[in-house]
Amino acid sequence: MDANEMIDSLLKAPHAGFRSGMVAMVGCANAGKSSLMNRILEEKVSIVSPVPQTTRNQIRGIFTDGDRQLVFIDTPGLHTEYGNLGKMMNATAKKSIEGSDAILYVIDGSLKPQQKDEEWMERLSHERMPLVFAVNKKDLKGRRLLSYRALWEKKFEQKNKPEWIETSALTGEGLDTLVDFLGGKVPKGPLLFPEEMLTDFPRKLMISDMVREQYFQVLRDEVPYNIAVWIEDVKEDGDTWMCMGTIYVKTNSHKGIVIGKKGRLLKRVKENASRELEEIYEKKVKMDLHVKVEKDWQKNFWILRRLGYA
Repeated sequence: MDANEMIDSLLKAPHAGFRSGMVAMVGCANAGKSSLMNRILEEKVSIVSPVPQTTRNQIRGIFTDGDRQLVFIDTPGLHTEYGNLGKMMNATAKKSIEGSDAILYVIDGSLKPQQKDEEWMERLSHERMPLVFAVNKKDLKGRRLLSYRALWEKKFEQKNKPEWIETSALTGEGLDTLVDFLGGKVPKGPLLFPEEMLTDFPRKLMISDMVREQYFQVLRDEVPYNIAVWIEDVKEDGDTWMCMGTIYVKTNSHKGIVIGKKGRLLKRVKENASRELEEIYEKKVKMDLHVKVEKDWQKNFWILRRLGYA
């Protein structure tokens, strides 16, 4: 299919009742937005970890079935700003609402309402588009649905009335209800993306994120927040990809941690990331990664732009 044929196919709805639209996924850090989207798509398109602030880019996950196409926009969770990177992540999260057809606010239902939750509620109370509150992590103890509903009804109920749905990204509970509700709220229209497409996230950025995810899984402290991965090139040789890139760190001590004793941690990260990528792309993946100290990379606009954050 050439470019013109693809455009023609996208301008036509599969049938008269077909619905399609953009769904902004917003919420606090570590509420489970990425996990929820991956579970809905039944495919990993956004990285996840046990710690907050993993997602740095705006990632679109595309769900298509016979009656609807929902384009989920997974955004960074709001957090305390630090340098240009923090400001850009927060701006990305807040601006994701603009141009969307519905808003999916994901709440960590295992925790009591936080100040950031109230700030999001205040922001969302002024919206007039369809609004869903997904109280996530239903599989965990300490579910707080009633606490969040009480907070909303006390301060914001008169402005907007959201749909409340309890969900679990781990078990899939509530996701059919969530998709059905959103599918009925987006407008009638044509496909926004080809129906076989799961994400429009660039391949190099996906590979970079997979490497970062492995460091979150292993280290789980401040170091992963202070590293960035830039995949410079992906050379294809038949069914094999050679991914070449640089891992930026802020200090020499971080460099030593990221590499590990005798290079063991870096080797482990490359192997684990390659294995994940091979499952997604069905290609043999090899990695050639080097670690470089760049003290103020989080404040450098040009580095952030190269990394896809600006």
